[in-house]
Amino acid sequence: MSKLLLIDGSNYLFRAYHALPPLTTSRGEPSGAIKGFLGMLANVARLSKADRAAVIFDAPGKTFRHEMYPAYKANRPPMPEDLRTQIEPLQGIVRALGWPLLIVPGIEADDVIGSLSAMAVRAGVDTVVATGDKDMAQLVDDHVVLLNTMNSKFYDREGVIEKYGVPPESMIAYLALMGDKVDNVPGIKSCGPKTAAKWINEIGGIDAIRAAAPTMKGKIGENLRAGLPFIDEAVALVTIKRDAVISGAETLADIKAVPAEESALEAFCARWEISRRTLDRAQALAAMGLAPAVTAQGAADVSFTHLRAHETKADLLCRLLLEKKTKIRLHPRNETKKYGLHIIATIER
Repeated sequence: MSKLLLIDGSNYLFRAYHALPPLTTSRGEPSGAIKGFLGMLANVARLSKADRAAVIFDAPGKTFRHEMYPAYKANRPPMPEDLRTQIEPLQGIVRALGWPLLIVPGIEADDVIGSLSAMAVRAGVDTVVATGDKDMAQLVDDHVVLLNTMNSKFYDREGVIEKYGVPPESMIAYLALMGDKVDNVPGIKSCGPKTAAKWINEIGGIDAIRAAAPTMKGKIGENLRAGLPFIDEAVALVTIKRDAVISGAETLADIKAVPAEESALEAFCARWEISRRTLDRAQALAAMGLAPAVTAQGAADVSFTHLRAHETKADLLCRLLLEKKTKIRLHPRNETKKYGLHIIATIER
């Protein structure tokens, strides 16, 4: 069965930036976020076992949420300069590696992901959303799961309940009640995750909580009544769109990986002092096991990451022989170090 992988590029960019030390090139240019992000690409594709994928970034500028609430994200500090300078080269190499890259003005990456996952559900295609953003939990259903590559864990409906204490269909109310300091979305004062989950599980959704507010006792009851006038706007702000038309991805058929651009990879390696092996692992078709990576030597390295479920290494080589109708040269044990510890064969061009 076909499976779609949607990678929250903006989320992983920040995670890569904060997860690694401030790495630089020999010229002193920041490169840590780029290296961390590229390492993530191969890992997330391997874990998801998807045959279609896209990487989605936030577009610069304001969105429809700023029109709804001008103070939206007003508290956010400017992006660090050493991170900002890595965005353009990173997006360029993601494209060169063959990954479909989507940046849609006027909406956020969350909305692109929500709309594409809804389109996939309508087409009967399961979706894996690779992200660390809790807002995305509202998208989870029988056909959509989240993947957190920090712990390699998938979150289905039961996983969301275990992590947040409420089911996916209650996540919007959960988020609205708590508010979001990072995005400057006001919530109910002093309402944290436990209180929000308790209200939802014991009382119900926003309408039921609103109806119960007059009888709520104590300070938390006062806070609830004081915050209710903004609650509907908070709900609108935290709700991810699922009906946006994404230019260039109007259908699932538009979302497809393509072969990597050899000249661009070579230039990037030289410019950013990143190993060719790192780029080869991050190539879209190779990372998803759809084709071996094109290498600088004009051959295709076949690695254990190309193995499909229940497939042995011998099965893999036989399959590649049949699919590629070409010669495969096995590497002796003492030669594998030359190609990387996990390389077992090379497809000769």
